[in-house]
Amino acid sequence: MKFGSTFISLYLMMILTFTGVSWVLDEYWAQELEQDIESYTGYKSVLFALGDLLNHRPREQWPIVLSQASAKLKLPVNLIERNADSRFKPEHQQMLASGEVVVYYESTSIRLYHLLGDDTTLITLGPVKVPTRPKQKAFIRIFFLLVTAVVILLWLWPLSRDLDALQKSTRLFGKGNLDIKAPTAFTPTIAPVVKTFNMMAERIKALLAEQKELTNAVSHELRTPLARTKFALQMLEKSEDREKSRQYIRQISSDVTELDELINEMLVYAAFEHDKPVLDFNAHAIADIIEQQIEKHSCFSGELSFINQTDELMLVCDRHFIDRAINNYLVNAVKYGNGEICVRLTADNDYCYIRVEDNGDGVSDDFKSLVFDAFSRGDESRSRETGGFGLGLAIVQKIMLWHQGRAYVEDSDLGGACFVLCLPLNPHW
Repeated sequence: MKFGSTFISLYLMMILTFTGVSWVLDEYWAQELEQDIESYTGYKSVLFALGDLLNHRPREQWPIVLSQASAKLKLPVNLIERNADSRFKPEHQQMLASGEVVVYYESTSIRLYHLLGDDTTLITLGPVKVPTRPKQKAFIRIFFLLVTAVVILLWLWPLSRDLDALQKSTRLFGKGNLDIKAPTAFTPTIAPVVKTFNMMAERIKALLAEQKELTNAVSHELRTPLARTKFALQMLEKSEDREKSRQYIRQISSDVTELDELINEMLVYAAFEHDKPVLDFNAHAIADIIEQQIEKHSCFSGELSFINQTDELMLVCDRHFIDRAINNYLVNAVKYGNGEICVRLTADNDYCYIRVEDNGDGVSDDFKSLVFDAFSRGDESRSRETGGFGLGLAIVQKIMLWHQGRAYVEDSDLGGACFVLCLPLNPHW
């Protein structure tokens, strides 16, 4: 059994606390004991009073008077001859002769003596129990302290072991070992802390990985238009043909526009990734939202249809962000389809489904699980040449998470891709 510094500090603190409390109680008890012993001066007063009373009565009345006084005071009071007790030392004899009370302390009792006026008779009071603590009670206290120490040991050692393990894990994680996990805690007190730490560590690891991936993707996305712009500028300086010069200028303008769009999409995605906005959840007719989005794409030269297979379906959602999700799906279908788009609204007992289908080349099975990642592109048909930076679908995924729903892609009956928004009918906010 190995004891760590956490256990030693906690254990010593608790044991010293118990020891200190025990010492304070002992001091308090000793003070009370001294007060109790001093209270026996009252017994001295009783002896003085009885002695004075007997000294003023005839000797033959002393037993009667003493018997009455003992019954009234409920104290053991007796008369003995002065020489009947051999315990009296010379100094005790002097005290008796001077009229003082002699007190004898025994193991558990006390006895008081006082000399009457005839100088041969002693009046005694006692034995009276002394308020000393029996040894048995002292042993009980020691046993109680030992049992308490063992109980604290059995409770505190697993606790300190879990704390030391958690401290070690946090230290390693702070040094950059992102794969570290705190070991399972054996104490219910520390188990939630360990679980929370591991969740936090996984979240930080994921965020750092996403940040690294985003940085690499951004550098790649920026490099291509910048290289084209640099090349066009160099050719523009050398070109004497006005038509080619205008062509280079158009190329530079296109690249600048592409960079501007990239920056805007990155800002939106970064805002969604790191700061969840305040959502305004209300009941809305989802079919009306879809129809308004379709009207915004009325300039689409191909065929765009809407099939509503629900009956005035009301959905609790944030209209602004659902608008954005549907719009991103439609923009994606316009870019990658071949002139035919179908939006279908269906529902079952728990969810409603918004499907945006196109007749393009579709999404390969290997890429379906990655298509909603930032800067993802599955094949040449869905590259930057057709527009976009792979952030639109990543934004849709965030919006669905906020709505307790999910976004996924499947094959379309039109031959292309079918992107789906799955939203709960009864969300638990």
